[in-house]
Amino acid sequence: MQELLRSTWDEPRPHHPPPRVWRDWALVGALVPTAVLEGVLRSDLSWRNLSAFVIVVGLVPTLLWRRTRPLRMVAIAFGTSGLLTLLTRGDHTEPYTMAYLVILVYALFRWGSGREAVIGLVIVLGGACLSMVLRHTSLADTIGGLVVLFAVIALGAAVRYRAGLRTRELDQVKLLERERLARDLHDTVAHHVSAIAIRAQAGLATAVTQPTAAADALRVIEAEASRALAEMRAMVRVLRRNQPVDMAPTPRIADLEQLVSRGRTGPSVEVGISGDLDDVHPSVGTAIYRLAQESVTNARRHARHATRIEVHVDADDTSVHLRVTDDGDTGPVRSTAAPGYGLIGMFERVDLLGGTCAAGPNPDRGWTVTATLPRTGVPA
Repeated sequence: MQELLRSTWDEPRPHHPPPRVWRDWALVGALVPTAVLEGVLRSDLSWRNLSAFVIVVGLVPTLLWRRTRPLRMVAIAFGTSGLLTLLTRGDHTEPYTMAYLVILVYALFRWGSGREAVIGLVIVLGGACLSMVLRHTSLADTIGGLVVLFAVIALGAAVRYRAGLRTRELDQVKLLERERLARDLHDTVAHHVSAIAIRAQAGLATAVTQPTAAADALRVIEAEASRALAEMRAMVRVLRRNQPVDMAPTPRIADLEQLVSRGRTGPSVEVGISGDLDDVHPSVGTAIYRLAQESVTNARRHARHATRIEVHVDADDTSVHLRVTDDGDTGPVRSTAAPGYGLIGMFERVDLLGGTCAAGPNPDRGWTVTATLPRTGVPA
């Protein structure tokens, strides 16, 4: 229990709370005339309650800062409402518009730190208990008010947990993609280092007639190359968390022909490759292949009524360009869906290599994924 309380107290704020948008201003703009209208139309409010509407309207702008300063807004709103309760004690009525304060409670548990949530909960419960005592609230209304309050708190905590889980899943996808990139880079470097080791061994075999210094240098080259290979393999094993290393050959752009399919179930896949691809960095070629593979898989899975998927790779003097497009329907489900984890991982890989990537619906129909990577690659 103590560990739970300590972890709750030390819980940091969620990163990057969303800024104010037009919906926030619309909410404030709707609440102000609503409060004024309630004060004019309700006949059961005393003059003290009517004057309290000025305070209620003055607290509405706290909604604009509820995400960036949740505890401060809760303290201002509930502190002022508690003072309002003291000024109007004896009156059993209060403005219905004050119900908007639950939005501040939700924002506190959605965007506040653990420390802010605990302190804010004390403020909220204190203000609620003060209001119930001074206004002689019935038992049924007290229970109903507490149920609503804790339901809002639970909702804010649940949305916060879900968002945190989504963030951790995305981080895991990016980490796995970094591991795959590390393995591909290892394969590339290992190929060159292996060539160095072979040449060093050949030099040792023919160094009988050569000076001793040449033989010593070749021994150093062989030892350093072998040590570099061992260290890189150990690094890959650590990155992969001791999982077995996949010994399959690293895919290249030329392997995109394997994606071609005609006459099978589902849309046909056509691949076109143009430009000089001889000196493209292997890591770039692998990224192009895997992004195309993931895009084709997503198109087969999500493109409704698609009959054709086109994959085109073009290379110029500085970059390699990929375009994968389908002719499926761009319905609301596909248009508004979040990118899958596969594409998110590939976007991470493209970014690590210094490229750019985008995915979205076409103007008429279909979906397109585009990527541009430098020929040489810029690994982070």
